[in-house]
Amino acid sequence: MENKTGVLLINLGTPDSPSTADVRSYLFQFLNDPRVIDLPWLLRKILVNLIIVPFRAPKSAKLYQQLWTENGSPLLYYSNKVSQLLDDELGQDYSVHLAMRYKSPGIPDVLAEMKKLNYSRIVVLPMFPQYASASTGSALEMVMTEIGKWWAIPELKIISQYYDHPDFIDAIVDRASKYDPGDYDHVLFSYHGLPMRHVDKVYEEGLCEDRDCEHEITAENQYCYKASCFATTRLLAEKLGLAEDDYTVCFQSRLDKNWLEPFSDKVVETLAKQGAKKLLVFSPAFTADCLETVIEIGDEYQQIFTQNGGENVQLVESLNDHPLWVSCLKKLVLDVK
Repeated sequence: MENKTGVLLINLGTPDSPSTADVRSYLFQFLNDPRVIDLPWLLRKILVNLIIVPFRAPKSAKLYQQLWTENGSPLLYYSNKVSQLLDDELGQDYSVHLAMRYKSPGIPDVLAEMKKLNYSRIVVLPMFPQYASASTGSALEMVMTEIGKWWAIPELKIISQYYDHPDFIDAIVDRASKYDPGDYDHVLFSYHGLPMRHVDKVYEEGLCEDRDCEHEITAENQYCYKASCFATTRLLAEKLGLAEDDYTVCFQSRLDKNWLEPFSDKVVETLAKQGAKKLLVFSPAFTADCLETVIEIGDEYQQIFTQNGGENVQLVESLNDHPLWVSCLKKLVLDVK
């Protein structure tokens, strides 16, 4: 009897094409997720389907058209490459599958394929280093819902986060090795934003602001997205030889003012007005280049910076298919007990 392990890699997802119709379909699925916009059902439907998606889809489609390459979506392209590389690295006792939380290849379809292969064990590995309910939590919920329908449920192992894994940290440092932080006036570590209420929900009592999430990880805040973002940053700063005054942790892609602060675009604007000419920007929450890295940081923040007196915003590329990133994923899978 062959005992084989199936590995399910999960990334967020991407439109099938940069057309307005496909972007609208993607946003519709993404923003109707109750873990993404955690409002009462009717209010969420009105807000998303009647206000956000109709107005946002045409604008987002233009941005996706700028992002698209000859290989299509960078996020899907690099996720596929990493899946193939990891499959090669793990050897014949493992088989790696890739799914997207939103759009194609969808989690239900990929799990249906995995069910037919009758794996003895399945390892679920979201490609989100820092846990957030809107990303990791949503992906894992769908996986458990789908597998929960199976009559025979195999051994299931879930990796929720790995924000401090040495190979993850080393991969980012190596990715940035062609840039000398000393050549820049300031370094930003820009993470995807979340509503404050999302991180507050991690705690049984009190709020995130009641804890020292900027400086420590404890048993209480170990699944606080803000705490893990700051923890990743501390490890990167140490490896890069950065003093505390050399860098800022910030959060991008907000929808309103009640999101994690400081806001990345405002930090970029302020630094320019203070006389900074060159910024180096890391995006450690994104493991594959996407709209938020290439367009938001690389283009939009560059425009904000130059409009306010700055010169150059240099984006450190995402891990994409970096060998140490593949090594990190391999070790995560092999270390599962």
